[in-house]
Amino acid sequence: MNVAVTVDAREDSPAWLAYGTPVFTVLAALAVSAIALVVLDVNPVAAYRTMFVETLVTEFGLSETLTKAIPLILTGLAVYLPLKAGLFNIGAEGQLVAGALAGTWIGLNVSLPGLALVPLMFVAAAVAGGIWAGIPAYLRAKWDVNEIITSLLLTFVALEIQSYLLRGPMQGGAGNFPQSDRFSEAATIPELFAGVHAGLLAAVCMVIATYVLMTKTRLGFEITFVGSNDEAAQQAGMSKFYVYLLVFVVGGAFAAMGGISEIAGAQGRYRAGFEPGYGFTAIPVALLGRNSAFKVMLAGLFFAVLFVGGSSMEVAFGVPAALVEIIQALVILFLITAEFFKSYRVGIDLKRGPAKTSAQPQGGDD
Repeated sequence: MNVAVTVDAREDSPAWLAYGTPVFTVLAALAVSAIALVVLDVNPVAAYRTMFVETLVTEFGLSETLTKAIPLILTGLAVYLPLKAGLFNIGAEGQLVAGALAGTWIGLNVSLPGLALVPLMFVAAAVAGGIWAGIPAYLRAKWDVNEIITSLLLTFVALEIQSYLLRGPMQGGAGNFPQSDRFSEAATIPELFAGVHAGLLAAVCMVIATYVLMTKTRLGFEITFVGSNDEAAQQAGMSKFYVYLLVFVVGGAFAAMGGISEIAGAQGRYRAGFEPGYGFTAIPVALLGRNSAFKVMLAGLFFAVLFVGGSSMEVAFGVPAALVEIIQALVILFLITAEFFKSYRVGIDLKRGPAKTSAQPQGGDD
């Protein structure tokens, strides 16, 4: 039997495949992760019930999920917007840290009423994050330097600056811990409801603004056009340089707002390592919700449930905390696989070879 595998480029991707990819990706990642749970002698159904159902039906679990979703949504938008222009912002973690540092400095050194101080902290964070993201954007737009490498390397630079400041000029509190002084009440983001701070409103507003930008404006059309075919866009009179700078700077501002919202809303002071990989988790968040800003928001909520529910599952069943990271990695793996099948059609032909006949003995005349 001969097996022939053919791979042909699709002219159009089926609608069910385009819309079903996020669902299939999540289900496949959870199904494969269930194998790890079985190996650990844990019932996957009970574990996933703890992770998803119990997390969302308790007031504590729901408030923790919404609180963690805020930086995930904002950093997800920071990756999503450049992605629409055909760029990969891998440095959202560094932009988040830069914004958190700038906003923290304003919160600790400027004396204003809360109604003025908190917005000023967000503006300072957005400016710092935009400048930090503008560096790889300019290098890519001007000299075609790979933005994946530059944005990632700048993340490590931001982390080193954070380490220096929290062990030097910005260090505060008792002991020799790498942390700042505690924020005043005026510098703290007010509570919205049930322990969820008002940073949630900022995240939702940014999602709406991004959706309007991408679907209702000429600029959004140019961003999508440049991402689809930058050469054709330039021939049509669109500025690739401007688009590249814009999406990265605005994306950096989004990530930075996620950083200061976490510090001033959930932490109360700047602590080194306050971000459990929000900026890197933003990559699967953006890939999962790449078709719409609202889908990015849903993906951010999903990963927030993974974070909070994963901790509950770890306590209840004694599973390693790394299982949540495994699920994230599987989501990325299956997303990449799904993108391949969206672009190519794979066919398998099974052909039976000619039947072999046994040689007959040749008889001679006696």
